[in-house]
Amino acid sequence: MKLIFITPWVILALVSCQSPTSDNPRSARSQMKIANMKLARDPHTWSKPNEARVKHLEWDAEVNFESHTIAAVASYVIENISGTDTIVFDTKGLAIAEVLVDDAPVSFEVGEEREYIGSPLRVPIQKNSKQVSITYTTSPDAEALLWVDGDKPFLFSQSQAILARTWVPCQDSPGVRITYNARVKVPAGLMALMSAENPQVMSADGKYSFVMDQPIPSYLMALAVGDVQFRAVGNRTGVYAIPSLIDAAAEEFSDMQVMVDAAEKLYGPYVWGRYDLLILPPAFPFGGMENPKLTFATPTIIAGDKSLVSLVAHELAHSWSGNLVTNSTWDDFWLNEGFTVYFEQRIMEAVYGRERAEMLAQLSRQDLDATLSEIAASAHPEDTRLKLSLEGRSPDDGMTDIAYNKGYFFLRLIEETVGREKFDLFLKSYFETHTFQVMDTERFIDYLRSNLVDDELDKKIGIQAWVYGEGLPVNVPLVSSDALSKVDELRVSWERGEVSGGQLPWASWSYQERYRFISNFSDAVKAEHMKALDDRFGVSSIGNNEVLFAWLEQAIQKRYTPAYDELEQFLTTVGRRKFVSPLYEAMIASDQRDLAIAIYQKARPNYHAVTAGTVDGIVGKGE
Repeated sequence: MKLIFITPWVILALVSCQSPTSDNPRSARSQMKIANMKLARDPHTWSKPNEARVKHLEWDAEVNFESHTIAAVASYVIENISGTDTIVFDTKGLAIAEVLVDDAPVSFEVGEEREYIGSPLRVPIQKNSKQVSITYTTSPDAEALLWVDGDKPFLFSQSQAILARTWVPCQDSPGVRITYNARVKVPAGLMALMSAENPQVMSADGKYSFVMDQPIPSYLMALAVGDVQFRAVGNRTGVYAIPSLIDAAAEEFSDMQVMVDAAEKLYGPYVWGRYDLLILPPAFPFGGMENPKLTFATPTIIAGDKSLVSLVAHELAHSWSGNLVTNSTWDDFWLNEGFTVYFEQRIMEAVYGRERAEMLAQLSRQDLDATLSEIAASAHPEDTRLKLSLEGRSPDDGMTDIAYNKGYFFLRLIEETVGREKFDLFLKSYFETHTFQVMDTERFIDYLRSNLVDDELDKKIGIQAWVYGEGLPVNVPLVSSDALSKVDELRVSWERGEVSGGQLPWASWSYQERYRFISNFSDAVKAEHMKALDDRFGVSSIGNNEVLFAWLEQAIQKRYTPAYDELEQFLTTVGRRKFVSPLYEAMIASDQRDLAIAIYQKARPNYHAVTAGTVDGIVGKGE
């Protein structure tokens, strides 16, 4: 076993683990429910939480930017449910130096690593064992962590789906919830933030303490360290960003409190205290991540006109669907994301109006149709089902538009079938009844049938076909946006030469209209047509990244080479997988593999493992 050096500060900070007390009776009741809950089998974890389960974590850590490692002690309060002689943790790439059980050193075993799920850490325990402490250090290549070097370095984590095990030994299943306290040491001049109660002012000595007294699954553990500032935008909301972005971020997301208020009117109280947003470096692999109390977000949503704030509505909605009621395993991912897209649409409608929400819904349908076609032609056409079967595969394979948008249209169909008022009452009750609990597809269907849908409505909706059938049922709700319909008509007329570029109302179009126009170019559009648009409207330098992405994808397909400098700049600075992967796929599909490899060789070192892992499968590792 490899030993590691733990600094005196970490050792002195380690405190004895006690179950946290809470003044929130709702949280206390939920802890009791969790303790007695039998969990579904999760194929993506080594742990056996129905035998012995973690309950609370005390985490003491020091962040080292020079070595790109975290040295830490993870001390858990545990419950030996079955009287087993072993508790099992998930790890991947961790160097374990020592394990204590009730303060006494024990021999432990790190099992053989398996693809996707890492290695089991097996710790011997007694029937009455109460505490396990693990001293360890992370690998410089820990997949959850991205280290951004520079005069003011930055570190951020991305734990979903099963990457928490690469920076914290844990029972890394969405069904296992813990509370946690943390003490983190970082270099002076940097602020540490977590998915917990956070500081709003930088510490002079680089030491920070955190409390998360509501139980969360390990994929919602999060850490970020950087030179950031805080700016309040509401009485319970605020933004964190680097100094050069803080003003723009505060302006862009000034409606956050209004969104929180709208969400509470729909489905009950926001129970997490504050809702804050952290703008991360552009290498962040997702648009946003719903870490409790502190959403992590990409800077690509700062457009200067609040046009992309639907992402904030989405991550806020996760505070109910996903964070309060969590998918039991990653096979049930649609229970997190389908509900969240539905909730997001309702927030956007309440704050910005029905037309804007319907434009977003129509774009969701456009994306869903493209994903359905792609998956149907793949090696796993069964992945177009809502209920997945991902054993032996990475759970990331299930993170597609199926969970998000097929799930959304299923829930919208239920709403349109039973009526919005009844459906809203059902959803509010669903969140309240299952607060801080896990949910699987079968239990949800039983709950739906018991509380909202009778046999006649079940037949009309076709629950079985929607959940377990491939593709999209014929009764998918129709979405209609007058604005986008007019855009479609104008695009066809422009492609036929009946309307000139100068007659297009580009300046007055919303981002949704611009995206719709560009993303649906037919084969009739050639590079010279794109040049004419670019010369008139400067599309290649547009500030809205959704529109720019659609433009760059078309530029690749049409071989509009004047946009290739912007393409390279985009791909070497932006790591958001939603944008990055399709652009590389477009280069490969259009016989421009050499271009893809040349750009990827420059870009890959700046990508988070989530993005790099996906693009490796498209391009290779730059070879």
